[in-house]
Amino acid sequence: MNKPLVSIIIPTYDRLALLEKTLRSVLDQSYPNMEVIVVDDGTPGDENEKLCEQFNNLSYFKIPNSGGPSRPRNVGISKAKGDYIAFLDDDDIWLPQKLEKQVEILEKHQDYGLTHCYCKVIDATGNETGDLIGRPGDPGVKHGKVTERMVGNWTLMMPTPLMRRELIDKVGNFNEAMPQAGEDVEFWVRCSLHTKFYYLDEPLVLYRSHLSNSEILSDKYVQLPSYLKEVVDQAFDDHLLTESQHRSLVDNLVKMQLKKLKDGKWRTFLYLSKLNPFWFLNFSNLKLLVKMLTA
Repeated sequence: MNKPLVSIIIPTYDRLALLEKTLRSVLDQSYPNMEVIVVDDGTPGDENEKLCEQFNNLSYFKIPNSGGPSRPRNVGISKAKGDYIAFLDDDDIWLPQKLEKQVEILEKHQDYGLTHCYCKVIDATGNETGDLIGRPGDPGVKHGKVTERMVGNWTLMMPTPLMRRELIDKVGNFNEAMPQAGEDVEFWVRCSLHTKFYYLDEPLVLYRSHLSNSEILSDKYVQLPSYLKEVVDQAFDDHLLTESQHRSLVDNLVKMQLKKLKDGKWRTFLYLSKLNPFWFLNFSNLKLLVKMLTA
């Protein structure tokens, strides 16, 4: 078998029926030169392995349960052979031309490290809700050098990007030291510091909306701005950001932290002081604080 150009990494845990739908959407892609890597995060039993044995160009790996997607994604990265990498959660669906269109973009635009898009939303049973997620009012917001517009404001929808393997080699893997909350946000921020993003204003993914981990673990997202500040601080130390850019991004993170008051009031104030001890001297921050306290 020739070396695949694209490696698709799918972490999974105990979602057999949904995993099968996800796999079929990948293997129905119009683009053929790919491999699929399923990393099972310790699902009891062997049903996932038996399912995966039914498909060609698919490798199945089972690891001890890690409690989150970072470790399975990193294991998948270590097994991947492709020059391009894509990640897909085990409950989302790719539309048939997703890879074909994105490979064409990266082949034509060598100065972009990844390409991404937005999603149509489906409910737990797979029916489209009519909602869209990840689509900005102005497509330019998510295109090009996005770090200053992105940090503290938005992130990439996990099942949408196709990225160059060399970008992962540059920025590193997913941060396994983080709690299972926002590890994808932290990863995409690191990527944004090293490359331009090509935004394709087209829905190529069906994103399944149900009681998600982000809702279950909302209190852990209170820590996310602090993890992002570590990234921003390191980028400044590495001369990837100017002093004014660094200051602006930290202010974005202060506002991001203020918006998490409902998830953990007292911890929020603790983290605010670590982000910027003088955050309260900014009038716009005080206005946002009042708004959050009275909401």
